[in-house]
Amino acid sequence: MGMVTIITTPTTVAKIISSEMPTDQKQASFPRSRESVTPGRESADSCMGLRPGGEDIKVADNDINPFQLARLMIWLSPAYPVGAYSYSHGLEWVVETGRVKNVETLVGWIEDLLVHGAGRSDAIFLAETWRAFSAGDMRLVEDVAELAAAFAPTSERRLETLAQGTAFLTATLAAWSKPQLEALAANGREVAYPVAVGASAAVHGLPLAETTQAYAQAFASNVVSAAVRLIPLGQSDGLRALARLEPLIPRVVAAALACTLDDVGGAAIAADIASMRHETQYTRLFRS
Repeated sequence: MGMVTIITTPTTVAKIISSEMPTDQKQASFPRSRESVTPGRESADSCMGLRPGGEDIKVADNDINPFQLARLMIWLSPAYPVGAYSYSHGLEWVVETGRVKNVETLVGWIEDLLVHGAGRSDAIFLAETWRAFSAGDMRLVEDVAELAAAFAPTSERRLETLAQGTAFLTATLAAWSKPQLEALAANGREVAYPVAVGASAAVHGLPLAETTQAYAQAFASNVVSAAVRLIPLGQSDGLRALARLEPLIPRVVAAALACTLDDVGGAAIAADIASMRHETQYTRLFRS
């Protein structure tokens, strides 16, 4: 295999350039089953990419009640004891290389994580877990949990999702115990973060769309928080980054809610490589 060059830009996480790479490795395709789309969802086509034009997308028809909103705000708050502050999702290595160094490059990086990386796949895993729990399909819950854990591309990313998911379940069971969640966490089982959130939301009757929106927002906010400490950025620049990401997140969520497990896939190659490189980074503040 020839030299592979990873180029990061504000609009594209990675381009793979290789003169000798086989054609079937240059374009990865992921299996899709149109028949598996749950009635009431949008078509599988809308899952495969964001809608053109950047128009506003209504994620849900039902209003969330104040008690549900409060629960989501607690669960996805930075204060919830999942240890999110200790993970950078590979950003620490990228900042050290100088590829992410200001608001512009940070926003581009996170946009690609949301559209092509863990932001999208986690939203699908969360939604499928919520649907499986709501339908009482524990076999599907097991399938989603297994795939979500296996989908982490590196040991640090696996730690990031399993440690946070397990901590989320532990904290939630301490204050809002439910037998179904106790069964999911039985025997010290580790559970991926989106699976833990999706299961908890379903069992407690929280709406899917708003839960997924809150999760995606928390994901983006945590990466911005890491950037504020690493680059470093001022607090105002961190807020500017979040403001620029604000229109994209509901569009990512709307697209993910039209997906099934057959549509899970990613192309955030530079982010995956950053996580691999972070494992041997000499000086590190973060666990990922």
